[in-house]
Amino acid sequence: MRPYHACMADRLAGFPTRRPRRLRTTPAMRELVAETRLDVADLIAPLFVREAIDDAIEISSLPGVYQHTVDSLRREVAGLADRGVRAVMLFGVPAQKDAVGSGAFDPEGIVQVALEALRADLGDDVVLMADLCVDEYTDHGHCGIVRDDGDVDNDATLEIYGRAAVAQANAGAHVVAPSGMMDGQVGHIRGALDDAGHDGVSILGYSAKYASGLYGPFRDAVDVTIAGGGDRKGYQQDPRNAREALVEVAADLAEGADMVMVKPALAYLDIIHEVRRHVDVPLAAYHVSGEYSMIKAAAANGWIDHDTVALEHLTSIKRAGADLILTYLTGWFAERAAELDGRAG
Repeated sequence: MRPYHACMADRLAGFPTRRPRRLRTTPAMRELVAETRLDVADLIAPLFVREAIDDAIEISSLPGVYQHTVDSLRREVAGLADRGVRAVMLFGVPAQKDAVGSGAFDPEGIVQVALEALRADLGDDVVLMADLCVDEYTDHGHCGIVRDDGDVDNDATLEIYGRAAVAQANAGAHVVAPSGMMDGQVGHIRGALDDAGHDGVSILGYSAKYASGLYGPFRDAVDVTIAGGGDRKGYQQDPRNAREALVEVAADLAEGADMVMVKPALAYLDIIHEVRRHVDVPLAAYHVSGEYSMIKAAAANGWIDHDTVALEHLTSIKRAGADLILTYLTGWFAERAAELDGRAG
């Protein structure tokens, strides 16, 4: 069988020579024929809420991003909603950590308190998503229960995840988002939610989450250090593997995930594209902290134009096939959306 591109070349050979520049002559023409469109409603704002602080604290490695108090978080989300943002993802920074990450499932844990406040403020006007993991809450920085041999105990961790899911749903989460990459996590969480009467709460699986070097600023944001200089390569995906992502996605969908995610985004556009080809559920991609901070650092040094590159990043992720993008650029895009529409063309 001849390659597709060769067959297309034969089919087009009899047509008059095209001049693609005709479709690029004016901003209006470029807007008319644009194949990819980015909207505020496509974006999800990752937000951090920290226990035992009096004022919001800017994260030095994530310029413009803050560890919020519950009150400052409420103001931030209200402002985002006013600008058309329809979803946020919450991450908690507890005052105390322990071996099992009990703050993740404590009804009085910081994310649960924040969810209750936001749900009271906004009802169903904004989709409240909660990252479901324990690395922010453990004193060892791993995403689960660590055995004596130093490895993460997959099945013991699932029990913790189930309790955290129910606590988040009780507090008002519309979506829980398991990010620990434990085998069977989605199925266990779905069962725990259903048993607790939360069959209407959705699951966004961090289905293809890679062991990336781009998470550094995020770990600053949640005050996480992995004990003993360890890493998460034993449970997050190997960056060298692409087909494995499809296996992970298929497993999450079989277990009841309503949406799936690829993380990070820019270094894994091929994965986003391939997952899009295979699934019909909503597909999210996480434009992670390192991807955001590189834009900020380069722009601060005058090496790139911030707005042009930021828009190019987000558009490329959407073009690759993502329906939804988690990005620290959400507030910036929402604030500048009308102007950026013109700039894209």
